[in-house]
Amino acid sequence: MELYDILIVGGGPIGLACALEAKKNQLKYIIIEKGTVANSLYNYPLYMTFFSTADRLEIDEIPFITTKAKPGRQDALEYYQGIARQKEINIRPYEKVLNIEKSTFFQVETSKQIYFAKNVIIATGFYDIPNLMNIPGEDLPKVKHYYTEPYPYAFQNVVVVGSSNSAVDCALEIYRKGGNVTMIVRNREISKSVKYWVKPDVENRIKEGSIKAHFGAELLEIKPNSVIFKTENGETQEIENDFVLAMTGYLPDFEFLKNTGLDLKGECLNPNYNPETMESNIEGIYLAGVVCGGKDTHLWFIENSRIHAKQIINHIVSKP
Repeated sequence: MELYDILIVGGGPIGLACALEAKKNQLKYIIIEKGTVANSLYNYPLYMTFFSTADRLEIDEIPFITTKAKPGRQDALEYYQGIARQKEINIRPYEKVLNIEKSTFFQVETSKQIYFAKNVIIATGFYDIPNLMNIPGEDLPKVKHYYTEPYPYAFQNVVVVGSSNSAVDCALEIYRKGGNVTMIVRNREISKSVKYWVKPDVENRIKEGSIKAHFGAELLEIKPNSVIFKTENGETQEIENDFVLAMTGYLPDFEFLKNTGLDLKGECLNPNYNPETMESNIEGIYLAGVVCGGKDTHLWFIENSRIHAKQIINHIVSKP
């Protein structure tokens, strides 16, 4: 039986940071990642630009060098995957963790084999499960919960649901490639969290009528050739439609967390953990990164959760 000091679930930026910290402390570790290295970033829109500057995305004080003021998706993939190569990170990509059980040690069952570890770090992010609208027609092929690039939507009637960064980015990109864009927004304005250099752009396009927007509205039903929504004053409208991009956010895998035995609190299913050590309610299982926020997926991100790696490893090495 090969016994690891630490098994890390998730090979994103924070999982990599934990591995680097473990390596510096001469701990035997392994990362299990269900996709490629930095898989969530790989699934971001192709032309996405980060809100953070490059220095705020650095891990382990390794310089993130780019000529851009704000790095994009490809820059980040080059940086994080480059670290995995150069530092010879012990990672098993395309292997999914199925179950974690605790006896003398943690027994971690994956899609390929069983591992044993003294400690487990869960750094799984939140980009895997779409936050569904649960309305009729959401399962139609024309409905997309992930957006990559605007070209498939040129000259099409496209409804974009939401007003966050992802919704605004795809609305602007599709409009500029010739798509007829209508935004359905529950709130009464574009989200205040939208990137400051993008927010005036979308507001001006809405003001001039290049992008249609219905604020205080709710999508009710999706049909093969149309959508039905309720306006702010309660009226029901139906418009022609070819595609729906539901940019309604994403969620952590709560079933996996519950099955592991983690204590999830309140409506937002916030995991119970010690903020100083990041240890969960189960001794030896630690949480790192976005997963710490439950449904509050905007609470933690790369910039403010890099510190979790040091907190966790410091606690592990201090154990008797």
